[in-house]
Amino acid sequence: MSSALFRQLPKMDVLLESPALQGLPRDVCHAIAREQLEELRREIATGELQEMPDVAQRVARRVEETLQVSLRSVINATGIVVHTNLGRAPWSESVRDAAMGMTGYCDLEMDLDAGTRGGRLDGVRRLLKALTGAEDALVVNNCAAAVLLALTALARDREVLVSRGELVEIGGSFRVPDVITSGGCTLREVGTTNRTRIQDYASAVSPSTAVILSVHTSNFRVVGFTEATPREDLVTLGEAEELYVVEDVGSGSLDGIVDEPAVRDAVAAGVDVVLFSGDKLLGGPQAGFAVGKHEAIERLRRHALYRALRVDKVILAAAEQTLRDHLMGVVTPVQAMLQKDEVALRSHAAELAKALGAAGIACAVQPGTSLVGGGSMPGEGLPTSLVVVEHPHPDRLAKRLRQGEPSIVARVSNGALQFDVRTLHASHTEVIVGQVSALWAEGI
Repeated sequence: MSSALFRQLPKMDVLLESPALQGLPRDVCHAIAREQLEELRREIATGELQEMPDVAQRVARRVEETLQVSLRSVINATGIVVHTNLGRAPWSESVRDAAMGMTGYCDLEMDLDAGTRGGRLDGVRRLLKALTGAEDALVVNNCAAAVLLALTALARDREVLVSRGELVEIGGSFRVPDVITSGGCTLREVGTTNRTRIQDYASAVSPSTAVILSVHTSNFRVVGFTEATPREDLVTLGEAEELYVVEDVGSGSLDGIVDEPAVRDAVAAGVDVVLFSGDKLLGGPQAGFAVGKHEAIERLRRHALYRALRVDKVILAAAEQTLRDHLMGVVTPVQAMLQKDEVALRSHAAELAKALGAAGIACAVQPGTSLVGGGSMPGEGLPTSLVVVEHPHPDRLAKRLRQGEPSIVARVSNGALQFDVRTLHASHTEVIVGQVSALWAEGI
């Protein structure tokens, strides 16, 4: 049997001339055909293959899969506002327009008045200084990069003091101890998991110490018998011992919304370098901002690692517009979702439920809980309204909605499909009703 199957394998030149592969990129077809022929030989040798498939069709399917664009637009019906798996913060229309305007040539590093080389950070520095009150600022590609740059530039081959309660791991296996050592620094743990006082930091200072690092614990809370050192005390100690104080405030809350540390408070307290994300509560693109005192920020800017971590023109334009919107008092999509009141949520849910009901879909409106996401407010939530659709196979229904066009990502909980309206727009109602109705008609 196996020898007969081996003889049925098509030759490469014959396979590439198959009608199923015409119109597809020849180089891609050649590479995938080679892989498929090797895979078929293995399947024959191991006895897995009992009948020769249509090899050309098999290669064509793999080529088409390879050529597909993997990123798709998604309707977020989960109620998680800053959803890491769904791209975190949605951009406002003004931010999208600013980013699209940078797809051609632009004055990224040119002073158009003088006709000479300019600074790519000029705009974002000006905006961040006005927004936070800092002396200086820069932007890199995410907050983890900002932490790495700050520690490498300020404490390489020296010690960094960190409370044991702040040696966290957040999403994507980002561990504070690993970032410290990656920056060529030595970690010096102080205090205990639940209580760290200023005396713990003071007694740990040595001639090798360069930085006191404070890290917002972001995605968890320690409660009960706890004590944390106020940032003002850390700043006082840093000034007395001539150490840099670096604080990672995490989610990018400028004024401390949803119980997150405020960027402006950290700057006002005299922290040398304050680090925060652009794509979480700030509501912009993926970016990591560093603001603070000019001398410290200038050391980050001059370091060779900065060039490897800087953002491109599209992200820079989106970041600048996000910051400008905040200065102008424009409500970002993230802020709008977080600020939705319960009356508006119930009204929106009632409209969606009515539309589904009119299409013959049995559903009900129930109270529920939304999440901020992005590591903000762990263990807590926001009251919301859910549209609950009863279905014998809710997981199957949810999967088909995810596979739809556009994709709709909803919750499955308590044996039912749930749409959380906090993260939905009124324009989504027609799409949701259309897709659910079509699946209902299929008998899904």
